[in-house]
Amino acid sequence: MPRANRLRGDGGVFHLTHRCHNRAFLLKFARDRDAYRFKVREHLRRYDCSVLDYCVTSNHVHLLIDAADRLEVSGFMREVASEFARTYNRHKHRSNAFWGDNYHATLVEDGRYLWECLCYIELNMVRCGVVGHPGEWEWNGYQEIMGQRQRYRLIDLERLCWRLGANSLDEVRQNLATGLSERIARGELQRQAHWAESLAIGSVGFLEKMQPLILWRRETEIVATTNELWALREEATPYS
Repeated sequence: MPRANRLRGDGGVFHLTHRCHNRAFLLKFARDRDAYRFKVREHLRRYDCSVLDYCVTSNHVHLLIDAADRLEVSGFMREVASEFARTYNRHKHRSNAFWGDNYHATLVEDGRYLWECLCYIELNMVRCGVVGHPGEWEWNGYQEIMGQRQRYRLIDLERLCWRLGANSLDEVRQNLATGLSERIARGELQRQAHWAESLAIGSVGFLEKMQPLILWRRETEIVATTNELWALREEATPYS
């Protein structure tokens, strides 16, 4: 699966997804989700990365990471994943793999593209029917962004505003509350695979600049997705 260190050049904003082994519900208990969030916060002190949003589910995690150096992202994810897995296995007296594979990294353009990604992450637990609104799930960024969770925050709110092109945090909060409510009311909750399978998402111009920077053996293509978004992905290899 593509990782952040397979992109030449500088960093940017990456939507990272990491699944538990065999998609098992290894994070089904609140204490384990808390422990993962603590491990992320602990390693943010060691790496030059900022969290813009996140969602810890029962069998996978989403992280929206901003970093000027792509190698900071790969180092951060490597240590978080390995240390958390070791601690989890020690406490559970198990020796099996915790993570199913390497994490997947999708580079996301600023502005409206980042906004769409933010909403997609926040609606994760609504999409699978666990809660009716993101504010009802404790292990995502909604409560932090809305100011309902002050202690032990992960999200860099100032940087989130800057990346979204917002004038203030109040603007972000108002747009997020309205945007999520409208999407829920319209039933726009379908899984959108491009957020977790593409190499990059943004405008055509952005993707054309990124395309030569992908360290990937297969050919890549720019394709249209939903909501007038464009995705850079590897071309399908025909079976023969």
